[in-house]
Parts: sequence; structure tokens; C-alpha cells
Amino acid sequence: MQHETVEKNVGLMVALVLVAISFGGLVEIVPLFSQDEVTEPIEGLEPHSALVLEGRDIYIREGCHVCHTQMVRPLRAEVERYGPYSQAGEDVYEHPFLWGSKRTGPDLARVGQRYSDEWQKAHLYNPRSVVPESNMPAFPWLFEWTVDGSKTGAKMAALRRVGVPYTDEQIANAESDVDGVTEIDALVAYLQQLGTLVTGR
Repeated sequence: MQHETVEKNVGLMVALVLVAISFGGLVEIVPLFSQDEVTEPIEGLEPHSALVLEGRDIYIREGCHVCHTQMVRPLRAEVERYGPYSQAGEDVYEHPFLWGSKRTGPDLARVGQRYSDEWQKAHLYNPRSVVPESNMPAFPWLFEWTVDGSKTGAKMAALRRVGVPYTDEQIANAESDVDGVTEIDALVAYLQQLGTLVTGR
């Protein structure tokens, strides 16, 4: 087939581009499904507790993932600044995953236990009180609002359908586990466990 024929026929060109992209995607993606390091959880990984799961949902609701990635790339500058690069096995229970591609703020993949709960709360209440140059918005309402646990068990049950190994007991106790907890405590619980299973932090 001559180039001129393809270049003058837009429909044919689009079809051939789609075939090329599809083939390239299959070659890159399909082999990953058979690699244990991609499909198996890392050692010690457990499903999020009810409190951490609710904290994660607050993190998503408030748009934290828009400015903060959770994916340390395997580049020297990244590893030196944030810690060990991210592994697929860390995220096998994440639905949706929160890797991201834009960093207005620092990557949070390894932030767990780097700061105290009190520091995290002060930072979320008024970021400039602990980081004067921060352009992060404040989240004072998180200190007043409490978690609504009425749907937590249903969330866990839905996650179990996609492979997260929640037990019947965890699902049954989910609402009582978060009942009366402030949203700030749930969010800090989520932040404090990020990246803590990876050695070499």
C-alpha cells in the first residue's frame, strides 16, 4: 500500500492508526497480567480499615489527589526526594488508584508516619502555620464534620466484589468502627499509613 493512498483517505488512515495503537497497547499491557509483582500484594498489605477507607474517600472528595500524586517514579531525583519508587503490589486493593501525574504539592506516596498526627492536623487546618510558603487551601470544616458510616459496610462489600479481601465481620462492624469519628481523624489515619510497608524509606 502506497503512502499517498493512506494519506488521501482519512478513514483508512484513522483505521490503521487505531490498529497500530491497539497492537502497541496489547504488547505493553497484556504481559503485565501474568507478572506476580504486578498482580500480587506486597508483603504485609491489608485492606484498608473502615476508618482509613473513609479517610481515603474524604481525600478524594476534597480533591487532594488533584495536586498530590501518589507515585514515586523510578528516577534518581524522585527516589532521593520521596523514598523508594512505587510498586504495583502496593496498589492492588486501590479502587480507583490515586497515582496522578501533576504535582502542585509534594508526592504523598511515602508520607505515612513522617509527621505526627498533630502536625498533619495543623497543616490541614491552616497550611501556612507549618509551611509558610504553602499555597494549599485550608480545610477547617474537617474538624467539625463527622464521618457518616451508614454506607461504609456497603463500600467494603462492593470492594470485596472486585477482589479486596474484606471479611464478613469487617463489613458488619464497619459502621460502628467509624461512628462519631471526625473527618479530620479519618483523613489523618489515611495519610499516616501511606507507604509505610515499603522498606528503605
